Amino acid sequence: MVVVNILHMSSGVGESSYAKNSTLQETVIQKALPFLKHAIMGIANPGVMFGQCFKIADLGCSSSKNTLLVASNIIDVVIDLCKENNLKTPQLQVCLNDLFENDFNNLFKLLPDFYAQLEKKQGAKFGPCFVSAVPGSFYGRLFPDQSLHLVHSANSVHWLSQVPEGLENNALNIYIAKTSPPNVFRAYQKQFHTDFTKFLRSRSEEIVCGGCMILTFLGRGNADPTTDDCGVFWELLAHSLESMLKEGLVQESDINSFNMPIYTPCEYEVRDVIHSEGSFSLDNLSLFEVNWSPNDTDYTNIKDLRNEPIQSLGENTAKVVRAVAEPLLTSHFGNSIIDQVFKKYGERVAEHLAKKNPRHTMLVVSLTKTTMKK
Repeated sequence: MVVVNILHMSSGVGESSYAKNSTLQETVIQKALPFLKHAIMGIANPGVMFGQCFKIADLGCSSSKNTLLVASNIIDVVIDLCKENNLKTPQLQVCLNDLFENDFNNLFKLLPDFYAQLEKKQGAKFGPCFVSAVPGSFYGRLFPDQSLHLVHSANSVHWLSQVPEGLENNALNIYIAKTSPPNVFRAYQKQFHTDFTKFLRSRSEEIVCGGCMILTFLGRGNADPTTDDCGVFWELLAHSLESMLKEGLVQESDINSFNMPIYTPCEYEVRDVIHSEGSFSLDNLSLFEVNWSPNDTDYTNIKDLRNEPIQSLGENTAKVVRAVAEPLLTSHFGNSIIDQVFKKYGERVAEHLAKKNPRHTMLVVSLTKTTMKK
């Protein structure tokens, strides 16, 4: 699987699109907003921030309204800080990055309303804001040397540059599962270490000294990679594919040759890579949780499988995962199984929610650029 050519959220604005099924990611962005504000305040000095143009990059921006929500949040913080310091608001450049198959056209269609809302909120005298798209992998260089003041990324750094090598014995699993051999976990861990190192090294060359980076991505709360906050989520999808195998709808060899290019690191793994790469100081590393279903905040609706809300929660969770994973599954299994596999997945998620209250663990990492790697 050539991830850079395949990975993208479901395009368009249809019922199964990412644009219609990204409420969970919006919740993550809003929960991380206090960390973003604190990070920007940390670079609020004339030498770093209040120059002629403040340059922002949003990496792994995807294609929903969440992208411009992030840009709007950042702009609001910058303007408030300028007002507090009695300084002129700089020109703003917002660079939206994602892989080549991302639906940038959908983003461009949202820009007129974004500009109108910005002018309405800030007034006609507000300085210009320039928005552009930068397609490419964030595991390599994307911008000129020392050209960025702030790098933001939400719901993206858990995606790997490739499926790890050596997973041939991860039979009937699509990620790290309870039945996975030990080498599978080691392969995923190694790939994350390699990719995150490349990510930091590339950003270290692009961010000005004193600039900052804030990353929010899927992680896990303990050393076990198969717990509810990471592994089980994908195990249920693997079980859905396995049930279709028993019905003769997919081939066993197809399941055995498919693995998700994703990794949910724990805190010490992230700290280790940041320390060993050496270009950034770690200002903050925090964890918070969000529920599997985007439409349930406290699990008060969960009672049993005869209760309609729990079925709805399973279906909604399946929609979120479909919006994220459908292009990967389609490239490997074809289009014909998609509706059925996510119907089965929704049912399995509902069964799981009836027994447990699982949550995603999110890591929020705030970094300041301290040195240029030689």
